[in-house]
Amino acid sequence: MRQGFDLLRVRNILWSCRRCRGHGPDHWSVLKKKRTAKDKALEHFNDFYATVYGDVWPNIRYAMLKKSHKYVAVVNNFSDTQEIVQKLQLQGAMDLKELYEVSKRSKVERDKKKERLETEKPVYKMSLPMEDVLEKKTYSELKTLFPDNYEPSMKALEQEDDGLPPKVEPLEPVQLRPLEEDLAVAQLDESRIIKPDTGISASSLYEYIPATKLKGLEDYVLESEHYGYYSKSADFEINVEQDSRFSFPEHLKVFTFDAGNDSTFPSPRRGSTGVFDYYLMDGGSVLPVLALDLRPGDVVLDMCAAPGGKSLIALQTLLPSMLVANDLKMQRVNMINDVVDEYLGDLDVWTGKLFVTQQDARLIEDRNVYNKILVDVPCTTDRHNLHNDDSNIFSPTRIKERLQLPEYQSSILQQALKIVPVGGTVVYSTCSLSPIQNDGVVQMALKKNWEETRSVMVVKDIKEGLGPLRVIYKFAEDFGFKYGTVVLPTKKSNFGPTYFSKIVRMH
Repeated sequence: MRQGFDLLRVRNILWSCRRCRGHGPDHWSVLKKKRTAKDKALEHFNDFYATVYGDVWPNIRYAMLKKSHKYVAVVNNFSDTQEIVQKLQLQGAMDLKELYEVSKRSKVERDKKKERLETEKPVYKMSLPMEDVLEKKTYSELKTLFPDNYEPSMKALEQEDDGLPPKVEPLEPVQLRPLEEDLAVAQLDESRIIKPDTGISASSLYEYIPATKLKGLEDYVLESEHYGYYSKSADFEINVEQDSRFSFPEHLKVFTFDAGNDSTFPSPRRGSTGVFDYYLMDGGSVLPVLALDLRPGDVVLDMCAAPGGKSLIALQTLLPSMLVANDLKMQRVNMINDVVDEYLGDLDVWTGKLFVTQQDARLIEDRNVYNKILVDVPCTTDRHNLHNDDSNIFSPTRIKERLQLPEYQSSILQQALKIVPVGGTVVYSTCSLSPIQNDGVVQMALKKNWEETRSVMVVKDIKEGLGPLRVIYKFAEDFGFKYGTVVLPTKKSNFGPTYFSKIVRMH
């Protein structure tokens, strides 16, 4: 019997020791405490973007956190085009170009009606001086207060003057008190005091503060030189011109569901020519290509083209005489080649006109060759990093890379500005909401380009031309963006985020 108690005691001791060792790395309690790269991305966005977008940020965050966001279908002109269009229309999708044109006509009609109403307003001329009109009006109002047979005298309206100076009330004596009594009851104005537990947190300081090391989270952060570049370029004046021109190419067919309709397109299928019938992509990604304002015979360079969707859109316009789709890594170049094979196949229509290259965009030296250059740079890819831990730029091993992004983006844009000919267009774009990666990079690149080349660049403000697209898109307004347009994800229009800026070289 005693031997049984001893065995029971030993087993309890071993069990207690096993519990003291803690749980394994896959236990739910350990996983719950672990902060993933997605968690860090959301924490960073909450800290940073809430200060930029204010009350609009919760709506943007809700849209980006949805597992599925809104796509558009770009019809492949090298497949069964008419059948594809009919199929998409039967699903309830609408041609984005037609929506734009209808909205544009409606705006023109409203403006004409407003102008007509303004010109048709009657103009009244006064036959009497203003003083006589007011006197008659006062007299008529006064008559209503008395019987019908009573005639009030106009003299009653005049103030009698007794010839005496106006009565002045004496001033009250000032009560003097010791200074100590006032200090004892003084109220401190704390409205201008910045409290350490409010405002910009440590994670959002990554975007702004120059420091060799930042402490406050679990990592040490290496210095990123772009902070200095951005602060020094803030006083550089950039010429911004209004440009109301914005149009859809005739042969480009982009279909979308209307605002508030979260319907999804079926997966594309191969048609009779052996290529897929349409390409699915984020609706915001279409706009940077449209901002290029492609014309017949344009020579186009897509500097960071992977996965290839924007290059495909440019090809679907049937306007470029040549297009070069470039990217840095072979893995990304293969993605471009896959898109070319799936949507162009073995058609020889682009033989000698379409080239896929692998090169560092910062080293492309083909000057005065490409009159339209798309600079869709690598960025924090905000929506992607809220849903994926793999290849997430907010992982601890990629902190230095993330902090150096603006400098890297600026160098790519600066190279595009160097090689574009006079009269050529450069469109810079990201899929980030960050003002540093967007307007900040444009500011830095234009300043450095002027210092090194003395070439004059003009930023084109195309917000007016984009106006009719507000029936589908939500554009950022009143958030301080000076050089580009931001597509904001919302509950009804869950496109983006996308930023794009149009720059033209003058001389």
